Amino acid sequence: MGKENVNPENKNAWFEIIMDEYGDRLTKLSYNYTKDWNLAEDIVQDVFITCYKEYENIDKIVSLKAWIFRITINKCKDLLKSSIFKRVVTNSDLLTLTKSSELSPEMSIMKSSEEEFLSTCVLVLPIKYREVITLYYYEELSIEEISEILKKNRNTIKTRLNRARMKLKALMERWK
Repeated sequence: MGKENVNPENKNAWFEIIMDEYGDRLTKLSYNYTKDWNLAEDIVQDVFITCYKEYENIDKIVSLKAWIFRITINKCKDLLKSSIFKRVVTNSDLLTLTKSSELSPEMSIMKSSEEEFLSTCVLVLPIKYREVITLYYYEELSIEEISEILKKNRNTIKTRLNRARMKLKALMERWK
């Protein structure tokens, strides 16, 4: 469909649908990378701007879900590579929290709920394990879909998923 044939009402309706369908999920996914809700929300807004601009090409997209997740992950990784993010994060208390072997008071409170405790443990994992856990368990994507989104071999995804499970189990046992 060419730009001259685009109906603005259809574009706006489509845009509202993807915002409703993916908004919370993409924010949670972004948060798993950034560990900051404000940054996660900013990334998702940027993702939606990209989607809006690419509306004319939606007929070329094989899987909207994979496409929108890929955009989100790429934007998160770009932010993590940026020098300003590195300066802010390395000077924060976040690193001491994730490297500490003792539970901080904040971690003790979060531990009270199993679901929150699990989420906290997932956030402590290195990014390559955190992303496969998030996509597999929270987003319920298949190994094949994750492989496509992350542009990694299926066996690499399986290996990372197994290692992530082992690391997660060890973390949870250590903190219980």
